[in-house]
Amino acid sequence: ADNLRGLLSQPPLGSHVVLAIDPGFRTGSKAAVIDATGKVLDTTTIYPHPPQKKWEESLKTLSMLIARHNITLIAIGNGTASRETEQLAAELTRQLTHVHYLIVNEAGASVYSASKLAREEMPDLDVTLRGAVSIGRRVQDPLAELVKIDPKAIGVGMYQHDVNQTALAASLDGVVESVVNRVGVDLNTASPALLTYVSGIGPKLAEKIVAHRDKNGRFPHRQAILKVNGLGSKAFEQSAGFLRIRDGVEPLDASAIHPESYGVATAVLQRAASVPLSSSISTTHPSHLLAP
Repeated sequence: ADNLRGLLSQPPLGSHVVLAIDPGFRTGSKAAVIDATGKVLDTTTIYPHPPQKKWEESLKTLSMLIARHNITLIAIGNGTASRETEQLAAELTRQLTHVHYLIVNEAGASVYSASKLAREEMPDLDVTLRGAVSIGRRVQDPLAELVKIDPKAIGVGMYQHDVNQTALAASLDGVVESVVNRVGVDLNTASPALLTYVSGIGPKLAEKIVAHRDKNGRFPHRQAILKVNGLGSKAFEQSAGFLRIRDGVEPLDASAIHPESYGVATAVLQRAASVPLSSSISTTHPSHLLAP
């Protein structure tokens, strides 16, 4: 549970368009392009390694994808052929200095890619390509992607089968719920699986939110979620405090402050800004700050 909490609490890498690569030798390396909201833009398979050894062709293919989609980050799974694929990415980033790469722990990606949830999310993609998408998304927002996978498949514990399975499942589910409610959910990258952990949002509504985001782009502020078909004022009231929007039009949307308290929060900020910081103000008894 402690290991899982640390894994889920990893910070997201922000609004990158990601080229995710699930490396492989004989069957090729699967590549997927994912926009800043986690939407799949493009997919392909390259064969830079033995036995095909199409190194230059692979470099050309990846360069075209980077130019076409304005990619800024390459994410490489840490499985078979990972280091060889890293050499490919290193050569690419020497030519394209605005692009960076990193190695991603792909534990559980294959389990997820063959799951019912993955089939529902990406019915048109091959199983192997779904694994590449999962690798890319867990860079953008680890929490949003890892909640889709059975915690026991992520590889965070050594002796899972030696303990009571019911107690283990309850403990791990509790960790997921507590992290989601403590950290909050990024509305512009969250998966339907993650959104269902938010108060007031069920599975159907979560799917509608993501579908609306895919069609219309990023949510600029919390109130924009009210445009989602089927989401009423009551659901908004219950969920808004757990939803986050980074780099939106309202800075408070990135905090845990509920929209109904924005007026109070703004008044407090204005009051604090109007108080001069001088040595004449007592810091021992700051009761004057709370005066009506």
